[in-house]
Amino acid sequence: MQHNVELVARAIHKAEHQELSWDDEPAVRQDRFREYARNAINLLNEDIAVLLLALEEATAGGRIGETRAAA
Repeated sequence: MQHNVELVARAIHKAEHQELSWDDEPAVRQDRFREYARNAINLLNEDIAVLLLALEEATAGGRIGETRAAA
């Protein structure tokens, strides 16, 4: 997970500060981007969980409908 946070933090930094090198940023600023990255990853995980739940419910609903139609 830490590796993913680092990759996302660097990507956010590059998107915002294309002219600045990540390695030249002070540790405090790097930590701020890591926090942004953790927040982004957590939000995406929540969205994915909601989508998976909706997909599961839709799939189960389809199976119930198929069972009723066959009866």
